[in-house]
Amino acid sequence: MKHLSLLCILAVLATSSLLHADPLVYQGADGPGKGKQVVLIASDHEYKSEETLPALGRILAKHFGFKCTVLFGLDEKTGDIKPGNSFIPGTEALKDADLMVIFTRFQDLPAEQMQPIVDYLKRGGPVVGLRTATHGFKIPKESPFAKFDFHYAGAEFKDGFGRQILGETWVGHYGPNHKSSTRLDVVPGKAGHPVLRGVTKAWAEEGAYNAHPIDGSEILAMAQPLNGMEPASPNDDTKTPMPGAWVRTYKSESGKEGRVFASTYGSSGAFVNEGFRRMLVNACFWTMGLEAAIKPDMDISLVGPFRPTWHGTTKRAKSVKPQDLAGWDTPILPEATK
Repeated sequence: MKHLSLLCILAVLATSSLLHADPLVYQGADGPGKGKQVVLIASDHEYKSEETLPALGRILAKHFGFKCTVLFGLDEKTGDIKPGNSFIPGTEALKDADLMVIFTRFQDLPAEQMQPIVDYLKRGGPVVGLRTATHGFKIPKESPFAKFDFHYAGAEFKDGFGRQILGETWVGHYGPNHKSSTRLDVVPGKAGHPVLRGVTKAWAEEGAYNAHPIDGSEILAMAQPLNGMEPASPNDDTKTPMPGAWVRTYKSESGKEGRVFASTYGSSGAFVNEGFRRMLVNACFWTMGLEAAIKPDMDISLVGPFRPTWHGTTKRAKSVKPQDLAGWDTPILPEATK
């Protein structure tokens, strides 16, 4: 009995140490982002947000001077990155954040991890949401955070975080993954928007989503499904273009309006594409009110080895901890040794 009690105590201590473990931080130096903090939250089950978001964090920190804290879904016992797991220590970093970038799916976080997200939204913090963030939370009705659920039925926050903050919830696939990719075409007349400054030939490796953004959204790019997995693949003429990237504002409980950029794309395969990557970096600037600093030719090159595994034969290590991605030169993510 004493042996079992000791094991229980050790398990509690191990979980507690994970709750207070240092998060992955990329600290920038000089640039337009100096003094600004970005928190990037990655935990989806499929599209490799745990590859996209640290790569984005490195670009923002190294090239532009932001402090970027990257949080992951972790295994509660080992501290390894566990994509999609509803356990994301470190969200208290949002207290001082200037931007939240979120790429989650069906999360039901412990209260101490969810509350900082709620508090951030209450103060009207800017948000960039990618792909499955439209259905980023799946929360039971009895939870105090139930209204953030992607199918919340209450009229005061219909369809939860996705619809009310990002502008859309989960609607459904519009093109098959791994067979169809998607071209993102700038909406006529919108090329002058700061988010689109310098953006050309944007493409995403994943298949299209249905999306009908909430009234008040400004659609910047339409998503054209393709018959194939290359940027030059022909159009799927059975499918007309669907909104693929938009901006909007939401009104917070504090009365402040927060800027939002949302895209139904963002897999690690899409992040390789320069057009999509530039749009995403621009969006981070715009949501923080730094549009004057967006240059059409600013450096958005990848920092360090980037090994996207969403589509293809690349294999990565099974056990990776956030600190394995520290610094500018570690691979995102380490490759399998066998």
